[in-house]
Formats: sequence, C-alpha cells, structure tokens
Amino acid sequence: MPSAPRPSASQFVVIGERTNITGSPRFAKALKAGDWDGCLAIARQQIESGANIIDINVDEALIEGEPTMVKFLSLIAAEPEISRVPVMIDSSKWSVIEAGLRCVQGKCIVNSISLKDGEAEFLRRARLVMRYGAAAVVMAFDEKGQASSRDEKVRICTRAYRLLTEGVGFPAEDIIFDPNILTVATGIEEHNAYAVDFFEATAIIKETLPHAKVSGGVSNVSFSFRGNNPVREAIHAVFLYHAIQAGMDMAILNAGMLGVYEEIPKDLLERVEDVILNRRPDATERLVTFADGLKASQGGASRIELKEDLAWRGAPVEERLAHALVKGIDTFIEQDTEEARANTARYPRPLNIIEGPLMDGMRVVGDLFGAGKMFLPQVVKSARVMKKSVAYLTPFMEEEKRRLVAGGGVARTQGRIVMATVKGDVHDIGKNIVGVVLACNNYDVVDLGVMVPCEKILAAAAERKADAIGLSGLITPSLDEMVHVAKEMRRTGCTMPLLIGGATTSAAHTAVKIAPEYPPGVVHVLDASRVVNVVSSLLSSETKAAFLADVGAKQERQREEFAARRSRKPLLSLAAARERRQGFDWAKADIARPEFLGTRVFSGVPLEEVVPFIDWGPFFSAWELHGRYPDILEDPSVGPEAVKLLGDAQRLLGRVVAQKRFTANAVIGFWPCNAVGDDVQVYGDEGRGAVVETFHMLRQQQEKPEGQFNHCLADYLAPAQCGRTDYIGGFAVTAGHGVEGFAAQFRAASDDYSAILSQALGDRLAEAMAEMFHKRAREACGFGRTENLSHGDLIRERYRGIRPAPGYPACPDHTEKRILFRLLGAESATGIHLTESCAMAPASSVSGWYLNHPESKYFGVGKLGRDQVDDYARRKGWTVAEAEKWLGPYLDYDAG
Repeated sequence: MPSAPRPSASQFVVIGERTNITGSPRFAKALKAGDWDGCLAIARQQIESGANIIDINVDEALIEGEPTMVKFLSLIAAEPEISRVPVMIDSSKWSVIEAGLRCVQGKCIVNSISLKDGEAEFLRRARLVMRYGAAAVVMAFDEKGQASSRDEKVRICTRAYRLLTEGVGFPAEDIIFDPNILTVATGIEEHNAYAVDFFEATAIIKETLPHAKVSGGVSNVSFSFRGNNPVREAIHAVFLYHAIQAGMDMAILNAGMLGVYEEIPKDLLERVEDVILNRRPDATERLVTFADGLKASQGGASRIELKEDLAWRGAPVEERLAHALVKGIDTFIEQDTEEARANTARYPRPLNIIEGPLMDGMRVVGDLFGAGKMFLPQVVKSARVMKKSVAYLTPFMEEEKRRLVAGGGVARTQGRIVMATVKGDVHDIGKNIVGVVLACNNYDVVDLGVMVPCEKILAAAAERKADAIGLSGLITPSLDEMVHVAKEMRRTGCTMPLLIGGATTSAAHTAVKIAPEYPPGVVHVLDASRVVNVVSSLLSSETKAAFLADVGAKQERQREEFAARRSRKPLLSLAAARERRQGFDWAKADIARPEFLGTRVFSGVPLEEVVPFIDWGPFFSAWELHGRYPDILEDPSVGPEAVKLLGDAQRLLGRVVAQKRFTANAVIGFWPCNAVGDDVQVYGDEGRGAVVETFHMLRQQQEKPEGQFNHCLADYLAPAQCGRTDYIGGFAVTAGHGVEGFAAQFRAASDDYSAILSQALGDRLAEAMAEMFHKRAREACGFGRTENLSHGDLIRERYRGIRPAPGYPACPDHTEKRILFRLLGAESATGIHLTESCAMAPASSVSGWYLNHPESKYFGVGKLGRDQVDDYARRKGWTVAEAEKWLGPYLDYDAG
C-alpha cells in the first residue's frame, strides 16, 4: 500500500485551543459571565495568532451545553474575522455536538467519535457526521479503554478506519485520528515512552490508512510542568517537531504560544529531547532539576529579551558584515564594505565580497527566516543592508568591467525569476516582499511591475532566460488571467515552472484550474516564508522531479476532493434559495432618509483627520507578523519586532502627514432605490419614476440547516412592491495619489523596507478613510449621530449598517464597480480609475455601497449554480460565457 506524504511544517494545521472551556481559564471566565464579546475576542485572537481552525468546547457543569454552543456559533457566524476559518465542535456530550452541527455554516470538524460505546453507536454517530458534511476526529478509544501503547493506538485506529470506510462509506479524507497525546515526565516509568509511542503510531497510521489525518491535543504532553512556561513551550516545540516528521497533520494548541524548535537553548533542548525521545533513564529527573532552576531565574516568564551593545564592532570585518546583515544595521555597512574591498589580498575583486561574506551573511538570514527565528520585517531590513553594500561596490565593479572585458560584474545567482502582477491588477505589496526575500537568497529577480499583459511576461522570460515565472494578483479576475498565462505558456512551448501567489489565489484553485493547463509544473506559494524552499526545490536538478511529483500528487488529490465535495453537497435551485430569503416587515422597517441625495466630493482630505481611524491590525498581517493589535506588541515571540515595525511605520507616517506626501480624495452619495428580486433599482428622484442604474446582486445557494437564510444584499433594501422608498449609498475613497512615487524614491536608494512600508501605510490610510466616511454617512442618515463609539468599537464595526464592496464575498462580481463609479462620478471626483479587470488604481483605494438596514450583515455568497449564472447573465445583459468569465472562481460547475 502506498505511503501517505509527510506534511511539512508549512502545511501543518494549527487548531486554536483557547475557545475550549477546559483548556482556557480566560474563556471559561468569560463564558460563565455571559461576556460574549470577551469570548469572541478570544476566538479572534487565536485566528490572528495563526490558528487555521478553532476548537470550541463549552462543557461545564453549570452551563447548558446545547443552547450555549448554538449561541456562540451563531455569534461567530456574524463575525467575518472569525467565520473565515472552520470550527471544531468539541464536546463529550453528543447532544451538544448535534446542536452545533445543526447551526454551523460550512464544513466543520466533530471532536469526537470513538468505539468506547461500541460499534453500533460509533457507526450511528459517523452517519450523522456524514449527513452534515462534517469531518470527524476519531479517538483511539474502544470498549477496553484508551490506547496508550503504539500497537494499541494502531489497532484501534485501523479497526475504526475499516468500519468507517467499508461499513458506512465515510470519506477517508474526512477521518482525523487522535492517537492520544499523553503526559510524559510524570515519574512513572511506563509513561516515559508515551511520546515515542505516539510518533511511531502516527507514522504507521499515515503509512497504512490512506488519506486519513492525524491530530492531537499538544498541551497534554507537558502537564507535568504546569506553571513553568519556558519548559512547557520547549516541550511543545520539541514534540511538534518530531510529530510533524512522523506525519502529524494538525494539533490543538495555543496558537499564540507556538515556539520554534531551533530557538530553544541547547541545554534545555537536550534535556527536553531526552524526555520526549526517552533517551536515558534519568531524563525526567534531569529535566525537573533544570526546570526548577530555570523557573527560579525567569519567574516562569515565556521569553527573555536580550539587549545588544556595540561589542560586535571589534570582530573581524567578515563577522561584522554578517552581523549587520542579520540585524539589519546599515550604519556601518559602507565603512565595513570599504575595509573588505581594501583588503585586495583577500578579496582581489569587489565581486568576491558579494559572493563571499555578503552572501554568507544572507544565507544565515535565509536559514533563520526559514526556521522561524527571524520575521519578515527583519528580512527586508537585511535586504536593505545588502543593497546598500552592493551599491557601494557597483562603481568599482563597473570600472573593473571597463578595464577587463571578461571581468563579469554581477554575482553568480542561483536562478532568475521573472515576476509580475497580471494584466488588469495593480496590487503588488506581496509580490514586492517575495522579490526581496528571493533576492536575499541570491536569486536574480526581474520584477515587471503591475498590469503586465501575458505577451510581455513571456517575452521577458524568454529574453532574460528565466528559470521560473511568478504571477501575482489580488482580485478574482486575476485568477482567469493566470489560467490564460498558463495556457499561453503551454502553447508557446515554455518549460520553466510557474509560481502562483496573491490574496485571492489558493492551493485548491491552482490545482483545479491552473495546473491542468500547464504540465511542466504549477506551484501555489502561500506566502513569502515558503517561496525560497519552493524555488530552490524547483531549480535543483536533484530535487525538481521529486518535488513536482509530490506537488502533482497533492494537486490530483485536491482535484478529487473538489469533485467529491461538489457531488456530495448539491446546491439549492435558485428558486428554492430565493424562497429562503430573509424577510422583514417593511411596513414597520426603520428606513433612514439621508440628509442629502446625490454626491458630495471631498478633495485633499487632511491626512491628520484620517490617521485616528487607522486599524493597525492588518498592517502586521501584511508583514506576516500574526497577532491581535495591540496584544501583538506584548507577544513573547513577535512582540519585540512588532514594536520596532510599528515605531518605524509611525515615524514614516508622521513624515507623510507633515510633508503631505499622499493626496486623499473621496466621494460619497445616496440615491432612492428599491429591490426588485435580487436587483436594486436606483431612481433619479424620490418619485421613483425613472430608473437610472441597476445593481445586480447574487444569492447564497448552499443548503443550510432549518431556520437559516440564503442571503442576498438586495434583501436589506425595501422591495418595490412594499410601496416604500429606500436609499442606497455608495463611496469611493483613495489615499493612493503619491504612494508609488514615494515608494520609488526609496527603491532608488536601495531601501525596499521603507518602500514597502510606504505602500502599506497607503493601504492603511485608504481603509481608514473608508471607515471615516462611513461614519460621516451614518451621521448623514441620522442614526449615526448618537453612536458614541470608541476607536475599538469602530474597528470591530459595532455600528448599524454595512459597507460591502463589489468583487468581494457578498457580491463577487467586480464589474458592479463600473455602475457604482458612474453614479458617483468617481473618476473625475477622486482620480481613481478602473482597470479592464475592474481593479482600482491607485491601489490604495476602497469603494463600495452603504446599506443601512439594522439587521444587515456581511456574508459570503459561496458557490453559484448554473441556474443562477444563467439568470444573472440575463439580468446583466451578458452572454452566459461573460458571466462565467467574471464569476469563474465561484462556479459550482465546469464552465464551457
């Protein structure tokens, strides 16, 4: 039987444990007190700290489990920041799990089922899990009890696998085995092998039970050291390191306290590994003694920040260059570069310095970044130091080329990558970051910029003899353009690998839509931290074939799983979905009339008025620092770097504001309207005589539990037949004029760090403008004048009304922006223009609608059936092919 591929650390799924009442005192306290905002904040913090799934458990003697689970899941569904990740419904009571299954949206995980109550009950529950379309954690329990040894774990899991797959047809890919992570270092000899038994059982399960996954609760392993955070974190990091190597796919843990294996001090690491790997009989005693001393010296604290002085300036020049690169210190870099250059006996050519100490230092940076010991802002600062040193050496190399024809003049690179943001798209912060990371690792990056047509990409790749092409995009139409590029690469006989990245891209879409169009190899790159491993694997003659084979196998499984999901969960017909719309008593509905109709233009908005509305949370995510702001500033792992990054950003922001570097413009408007079916008709006046524009909305078609609605944005506006006039608002704001020019100045000075920082600030200011003008719009409608909301309340959108954007989950068609821009006169009012793919330029711009219904909320439309696409094409005056083009990623069928 073929063995399952081992997950890498980058593929590992983190299940946040802090919304589990049994594992989080803070969550328990909030839940018992009925502090739902506090509970939601904990869930949000886990996601911002890196959790891919959240485990929800409300089991407590004084809490009614079923209504509490339903209440919390319902609240989560209304929180976009939380509902974007799946949930694990965790309870020892099956009735609580069933209550959760009835109300949860999307695919979830049941934690758990087991054989401890016998086969009949096990299979009954498995059938129910299947009925709800969920995955299931299967515990290594049976009628005899909990499995502790390797052989017992394997025996029970194998038995459960056969019963599930052969007995009831349970999808193997939806089986998640928990072979029981048990506590080590208890002083009881038979417990010493518990971790090793788990690793060995995991490896066997992954080898013998195809497609099944392995999980577990990691905090269990360290219970012997409760109260000693440094030791517990070290135990968790060591356990995960070996468990992932054995094949573990996911784990329940505190996402905000996930340590890094290679950061553990060597003396502590040795003692922890002795315990985890059961390497010596006195391992427990040695770790206990060491832990007591560590706790006494650190007080149980999680990390110790070490201060640095200038002692490194006394080291040899090679060490100083490496230190400057690793620490991102450019103060002395030209001085040290010149000292190395002057040593012609050691470095006969300037190129020798680049290929020697500079690249040695950047290799250290790459290794530390890959190991999680450096963060992205630090890497970009390292690149700034590198570029400054190379810029100093460049005139000497140019002179050498003039004197010696064969002198070269550039460092030998590991490969050349041509990168571009595809045609119609203007977003490039992520691409720029990836380019910096690759350049740090001695790759020659040819960045073609934004809105690059396919023919230019392929011509540049051929002319520059590229080893790989990288495509980036943010908006959904970019996905179709990427498919087009892949087809053209195949048609023109390209053979280099194709890399795909950007906010709207995904491994699943790449596997289903792009990879089949280009056989030489298409790889999705999740973020900058993965790109070096991907590129190095693709460009090595020794690893390329195996790497592409592994990627191809994973993509084939993703295509199979995509097809299976489609066949297992058919959509409702459009007619049935419309019958399940959310209804309101429009005779009594509170329809707010704005104080003005038409548009109002705001040119040259003072940036100092915008700054107080900035939400800094997404700023850190753009730099791949994960955590909730402001808590991230105190995080023991990323906190010090987050503080530095925020300080740099605020200093640069002060300069932007004082020097008026960016120009901020806005236009907002209100118009009379009514919903007509799933359309919104906009009238020239309140007499509703003439329809001047029509917005076209889309409706959810997924099957939902009884009592839940299939939403459409048009539902929040009064229908024409009710006889009342409603009002829809619109806005377009930008802080982007001047951003790219400012960034270009930094790039010309070899300062990518400040260039990316300035682009990120432009985005933050644009989003802040959207928040500020929404507040003004609510005030114009009356109800916003009494809000009295704090900055935190504004960030969490604790106000009436929503501002959904065309092209995003509630209305995924970007072309609705064209209608909005016509009504607003947005281009002449703000200077924002739409590309052919309906991206906004400049990139630091935001637009959308204002919907004021008190019960309006954000949602995702999800997959669309052929009947709705046909209907939508008719309403838009399109051919079906046009509708399928613009809605491609959302189709529940294969177009054309």
